[in-house]
Amino acid sequence: MSTQDGSPLPGMPESLPEIVPASVRAQLLATEHWSLLASRSTTQAEVLTRISMFLTFTSASLVSVALVGQATKFSDMFILLAVIVLGIDVLIGFLTQVRVLNVGTEDLMYVVAMNRLRAAYVELDPGVAPYLMAAYHDDEAGADRTYFFLGRRSTLSHVAGSSMVFINTANMALIAILLGLLASLLGANTITAIIFGAVCGLAYFTASSIHGYRQYRAAWQGFTPISPTPPGGS
Repeated sequence: MSTQDGSPLPGMPESLPEIVPASVRAQLLATEHWSLLASRSTTQAEVLTRISMFLTFTSASLVSVALVGQATKFSDMFILLAVIVLGIDVLIGFLTQVRVLNVGTEDLMYVVAMNRLRAAYVELDPGVAPYLMAAYHDDEAGADRTYFFLGRRSTLSHVAGSSMVFINTANMALIAILLGLLASLLGANTITAIIFGAVCGLAYFTASSIHGYRQYRAAWQGFTPISPTPPGGS
């Protein structure tokens, strides 16, 4: 600690020791590790709450539309109301999808950061390496191992079971129904409206999936690891 002109405060040593004890480094690394764990847990809890809120709102709104449909005998006014309500559902679903995609990147960020900290642990004490099941390499291979370190898991299984694909599928269904109703409201027959809605829904799902993949690749392309996985893996 020093004064504004850079000189040390009275009673303070002129310079700090150049070599920080290993115990101090371990404490600093552990503090940062716990901070990352807490941030990751908070982020995951927040996005799960957002998804639950979206599903609750959507199910409640669809039930309301069904009740109105029974009361109006599914007249043209009902279709107009259904389009408005579904439009709101799609908007909320899209905002939820944006947050889910961002959280996916943030979660990857936390995993990579903790992998880097484990590399520092191994540097302090190489003997702990065999006991770390999660990876201590801060590259893509290291992140994959940390996400699942009991053997290998297919990319298809990991992606298909992700929150991103889940929310994409929910939004795909809402968009298909909404655009199908719009086509019906504009005079299209039932078959045409169904086909139009299904094609638009699938197109949205495909575009969203491609966008998510590109964002994932961009995250790695803009990142430089300092402890990459050695050839052959470890």
